[in-house]
Amino acid sequence: MLTSYVKEGVLCAEGTIEKYGRKVFVYLVDGMLIDSGPEVLLTELEPFFEEHDFDQVVFTHNHEDHTGNAAFLAENFQVPLLMNEKGISLCLADGEYPLYRQLIWGQRKAFTAKPISEVIRSKNLEWKVIYTPGHASDHVSFLNEETGRLFSGDLYVSPHTKVTMATESVKQMMDSLETLLACHFTHLYCSHAGYFPNGKEILQQKLEKLREMTEKILQLDAEGLSVEDINEALFPGNYPIVLYSEREWDTLHTIRSVIKELKPLSIKENHNT
Repeated sequence: MLTSYVKEGVLCAEGTIEKYGRKVFVYLVDGMLIDSGPEVLLTELEPFFEEHDFDQVVFTHNHEDHTGNAAFLAENFQVPLLMNEKGISLCLADGEYPLYRQLIWGQRKAFTAKPISEVIRSKNLEWKVIYTPGHASDHVSFLNEETGRLFSGDLYVSPHTKVTMATESVKQMMDSLETLLACHFTHLYCSHAGYFPNGKEILQQKLEKLREMTEKILQLDAEGLSVEDINEALFPGNYPIVLYSEREWDTLHTIRSVIKELKPLSIKENHNT
């Protein structure tokens, strides 16, 4: 299912995969299409692509829910496809990812993108392309300080980070949030949670929650608890995505990421005080 509406001059295409209860957004602003959505929504998105004018497609990162229709756009629209150079090689072949992701998001066919610059122009606006890794190694955000619009890809998604993939970095997420919070913006457009008029407040809350979580993890680790014991203490209960994804998404990954990347910093800070 696809619905579209305008928020602060941005055309928002909100796609819902009802069977799995997942939402994903494609945004169109000033002739610039941000992400292409997953292939499973192509039937709904095709009229959207045909009815609206855009002269370039920019991607926040390479994951299939963001690039699933890139090959379709390349075949049917004579517009450049742009993404961070770290993601380009990953998209030269058909996407390879677990079956559950194929069922939710569909197939991602191979496509060729060009490297995106640090600053790009849409028809009338200039955009900063800000490198914001953590969720993906090629993740970028798009900011126009004049209008206060920030497109944050998958950096926000939800206020509480619990389950992550083994490839994700909690430290990089926090660093990326700090990078964005140092910028001037008001309106936040998230690829899965949609539009927030109070964008800076939302990202600040996310960062504070991550800091609280990492402090708890490092404290319990310092007390000698195992990763499994920390997991039981901080994330009791069952998260369906853990089993459904065969542990590609797991709270254990979150804990290990914090200990691996932030424990050395914590120890170093303690020695310096």
